[in-house]
Amino acid sequence: MALIENIVAQARRLERMLNQALLRLPDPADNEALHDVRINLRRIRSLLRPLRGTPGVAQLNQAAASLGKITTPIRDLEVLIAELEQHQLAWQANTRKTELQSRKLALLSLPLLSEIPIRLHAWLKTLRHARHRHAKRHITRRLTLQVIQLRLALADKQYDRHRLRLLVKRLRYGVDAYPQLSLLTPEAVTCLKTTQSALGDWHDRFVWCQQAENQQDLWPLLSQWQEAMEIARQNAEATLDPLSKVLDTTGKKHTTHHDPDQRS
Repeated sequence: MALIENIVAQARRLERMLNQALLRLPDPADNEALHDVRINLRRIRSLLRPLRGTPGVAQLNQAAASLGKITTPIRDLEVLIAELEQHQLAWQANTRKTELQSRKLALLSLPLLSEIPIRLHAWLKTLRHARHRHAKRHITRRLTLQVIQLRLALADKQYDRHRLRLLVKRLRYGVDAYPQLSLLTPEAVTCLKTTQSALGDWHDRFVWCQQAENQQDLWPLLSQWQEAMEIARQNAEATLDPLSKVLDTTGKKHTTHHDPDQRS
């Protein structure tokens, strides 16, 4: 039961942090509230993913995934506004601030915002009473699958970098959720975080370039963003081989008993 108690404690901490971030959302001056909501949703999903089959997990995970998808373009807009302000493009930034506030007001009216904390709280109540036979082995197998998926993706030079970014992010948060079952060395975790950050920098600039191609008022920054995107891409690519090597070194010993029929 020690593992389950640890999961409960971690979920309660995430519940508090999520509720605090949700309370900050209505403040138009708080530019990090939505980011914190999304981070906590991601951490909750990372905690839930290996617990599939536990009562309430599927519904809670789906609700968290839906809110994450809904808030992605809103967060992208927040990041773009910050970038425009750094370049002192006040008119472009202010125009998008009006759109941002409109989107946030629409977000605040969504029932999903209040449903997720309720579902999370209800799940926590039932978690201790559910059957958790072989929970440690089940969670370890799920995390091992994530390592395998990422290793295979890194070995494929043509693997889509957007999907790779998501695999890196998923494993990073999975390891954070279950440090007591960590499959990776501290060096591997450091490489994982470095790659996630580098791919995130590239992804931001990719999104900006896409938007600039269709929004004329962003054209003054397009060439600069394209150059920055290429530099970020090269920086991200440079992190992949070191990550692949440490995963090969630290991950193989955990894949000996891999069940190929399992799916993450």
